[in-house]
Amino acid sequence: MQLRELGSFLRVRRAGVRPKDVGIAPGQRRRVPGLRREEVAMLAGASSDYYIQLERGQAQPSEQMLAALARALRLTSDERDHLFHLAGRPVPAPHGPAGNLHPALLDLLTKLENTPARVISDLGVVLAQNPAGGALLGEPAPSSGPRSGSIYRWFTEPGYRLIYPVEEHSHHSRQYVSDLRVVAGRRGGDDDVQEVLRNLLRYSEEFAALWELQHVAVRRSDRKRIVHPAIGVLDLNCLSLFSEDQRQRLLWFTAPAGNSTSAEQLQLLAAIGTQDFQPSERL
Repeated sequence: MQLRELGSFLRVRRAGVRPKDVGIAPGQRRRVPGLRREEVAMLAGASSDYYIQLERGQAQPSEQMLAALARALRLTSDERDHLFHLAGRPVPAPHGPAGNLHPALLDLLTKLENTPARVISDLGVVLAQNPAGGALLGEPAPSSGPRSGSIYRWFTEPGYRLIYPVEEHSHHSRQYVSDLRVVAGRRGGDDDVQEVLRNLLRYSEEFAALWELQHVAVRRSDRKRIVHPAIGVLDLNCLSLFSEDQRQRLLWFTAPAGNSTSAEQLQLLAAIGTQDFQPSERL
């Protein structure tokens, strides 16, 4: 590992990111070009002290932290890979939890300030979300492997479904399986997909029965009713924008046209933020 080079690389990249590019108001009296250390730390979900250690070459970041830093600093795929090499960590697959976020999707996510939104992989792993997305859906669970994806958790963790009304669970189950059929066909014998399939077929009779039906359909848009612990049930449109290779998608939630109740609920959600009402993270 080359931790001193890693620290130097972080400093240079930090200086090259404009605050407005990551949704931070420039303000006045900025003494440094680009981002401040504490701003990078905030964007990456780290403490300022820990980030300072990284720039000084005094700590080896985890793969999860490297992925968060790559997103915070808007690194290209090549720059992200270089960051992992300097830290002595294996370069992640482009579609995994630590994969590099698609620049255009990340840029759009940053601009959707008051609209709940998140970027996910094609297996439902949350790669990034905005504060409004966290307020609506909660923070992603800190997990890895098959359990990090929403489709796996949907069929193996009953509590994961509580954000949706019970009468709509079968609808979402069918959608998950139909979408996974598309992913499995596109990615072939991909190890990540095969691991998810093996576990779901082993542990979920519901999934196994639906998988046998051979239904195929990409989840492009949907009408969702989301149960929020503070606001109640929100009736929302869920829309998707895909990367060119279909391995990442930006989801955002809006009030249906003419539905003033949902629009008011989204305004209230923006006002209260997460506070102490964190719902369980879902899609």
